[in-house]
Amino acid sequence: MVTRFTLPQFNSLFIRLFLTTIFLCAIFNSAFSQNRIVQKACFDSTLKQQADSLKEFLAQKGFIVVREATMTMESQYEMPIIVPLTDGTWYQFAFIGDHGSKLFEARMYDWVERQVAYVKNGIESNVIMFPYIPKSTEYHVLKTVQVSNNKKRKELCGYVIMFKKVK
Repeated sequence: MVTRFTLPQFNSLFIRLFLTTIFLCAIFNSAFSQNRIVQKACFDSTLKQQADSLKEFLAQKGFIVVREATMTMESQYEMPIIVPLTDGTWYQFAFIGDHGSKLFEARMYDWVERQVAYVKNGIESNVIMFPYIPKSTEYHVLKTVQVSNNKKRKELCGYVIMFKKVK
């Protein structure tokens, strides 16, 4: 015996199947999605003053600001920043960390993930500066990290500036 579907039964079956498929897709999509690192800006007047002083100092030495950003950082977690660099150009990188931190680090990696620079400061200074002249034109990753003195304080403000020599 062959079962024949009438139009109302077919529509009802199709709608149920369609809604079930949509529901399952939504569940799988959220289950397999990845967490993203999102940069959120922050403001700290002390960091801004230090950044302005650095910009003025390096401008006198022939550097211009190529890129700068403030960012909210979580204590003990690296914040990656991808920057395009040109072969043979002299760059100066500055990372200014929160005064309430006890450790500051900046690491630079080339595109094949080879570490090309590493600078670490303790509580003696919240400013890290280092020069870098890339050997090839490619993207590099600057990873900054700071560790808070206060275990309860998780969110810290950081300021990163990328300078380029022009004179």
